[in-house]
Amino acid sequence: MDKIDIMYSASHGIQFEDSILARLKSLIHHAQFIQGPEVREFESLASKYADTKNAIGCANGTDALTVALMAIDLQANDVVFTPSFTYVATAEAISILRGIPYFVDIDPISYNISPTHLEESIKDAISKGYNTKAIILVDLFGNPADYDAIKSIAKKYRLTLISDAAQSFGSMYKGVKAASIADITTTSFFPTKPLGCYGDGGMIFTNDDELAHKIRSICFHGKGEDKYHHVRIGMNSRLDSVQAIVLSEKITVFEQDLAKRNSVSDYYNFRLSNYIPTPKIEQSDRSSWAVYNLRHKNRDVIIKELADRGVPSNVYYRTPLHMQPAYKDSYKANSLTNSEQASEEVFCLPMHSMISDEQAKFIIDNLLYVLKNHG
Repeated sequence: MDKIDIMYSASHGIQFEDSILARLKSLIHHAQFIQGPEVREFESLASKYADTKNAIGCANGTDALTVALMAIDLQANDVVFTPSFTYVATAEAISILRGIPYFVDIDPISYNISPTHLEESIKDAISKGYNTKAIILVDLFGNPADYDAIKSIAKKYRLTLISDAAQSFGSMYKGVKAASIADITTTSFFPTKPLGCYGDGGMIFTNDDELAHKIRSICFHGKGEDKYHHVRIGMNSRLDSVQAIVLSEKITVFEQDLAKRNSVSDYYNFRLSNYIPTPKIEQSDRSSWAVYNLRHKNRDVIIKELADRGVPSNVYYRTPLHMQPAYKDSYKANSLTNSEQASEEVFCLPMHSMISDEQAKFIIDNLLYVLKNHG
C-alpha cells in the first residue's frame, strides 16, 4: 500500500466544493465579509447543534478562551486552575490577561484534569492567599472530562467553570452535548479539528444570556449601541463570513463524520486492546476523536519504526506546560507525575473521517508488527 501521507484529512470538504463556491460568489456580490448574514446563520446552526442558548463566533480558539476570561472579569493575579498536559493556548489565554495559571495534574486513564488533584490545588491556592477565579477543564483528544465531579468542585469553591473544547466539539457526556454543560464552553475550528474550517475560526457557547451579550461586545471592540460606542475594553475577534460559509456546509454532515471517527476508533481498539493500553471512554459518553491516543514506554522507537513502514504518527504533548520555558516559574501543588509520565509515553495514530478500511488495516497491521518487536 502507498505511504499514508497525512495525519489528518486536509481534503475533507471537497464534497461541498460546488455549494461553497456558489455561496462565495454570493458573498462577493453582497460584500459583507465581516459580520455578514452567513455568520449569524452558522451561529444559529451551531447553537442548535450544541444544545446551547448562545453561540458567538470569534477569530480562533485562543481568542475564544481569552474572551471568556475577559467576560468573567479576570484580573491580574487571579488564579485559574487548568491542566498542565494540554496545548499552550489553554494557559496562554490566562497569561495574556496577567492571570495566574495554576497547573493541575491529569487522571492517568482519561488524560483529563484530575478532580482529586484539582480540589487539592484549590485548597493549596486558598491557603496561600490567592484570589481563585475559575477552572478551565480540557476535553483532551476529544474525550469529555468528568463534568459531574468538576462542576461540583466549581460550585463548592464558587469558581466559574470554562470548558476548553478545542478538540471536542460534538462530544457527549452522559448523553448530553458537552458544549452545553460548563458556564462557558470554547472551541476551535482550526482545519485539523473535528469540525474544521478553511483557516482560523472559533466559537464561544453559553446558556447565560447576560454573559453572551458581554462576550459579543468584547469580540467587537467592546461595542455598545453601535460600533462607535464602546462600553468596555474589548478586542477584534470575529468569525468572518468566508469561514462561516464553510462551517455551515460542513456541519450538515458532522454527525456522519463523528460516526466514522468512532467507527475507526472502535476498529483500532478491537485490534489493539490485547497489545497496548487503548483509550477508555465511558459507555454513556461519546468522544469526537480529534486524536486517537496510545502510550508506550518506547514511544520514540515505535514512532520511528512506524514512519519507516509508511505510517505517520504524532505526539501530544512532549513537554507539559509546567515544564515549558515560558512557565518555568509556574504555580502548582505537589508534583504533576501523571502529566510528566504521559508526556514521555503518549503518541497518536492517524484519525479523521476520511480514513478508509484499507488504510485503517494498514495502520494497525504495521503497528502490531512493530509492537511485537518491543513488548
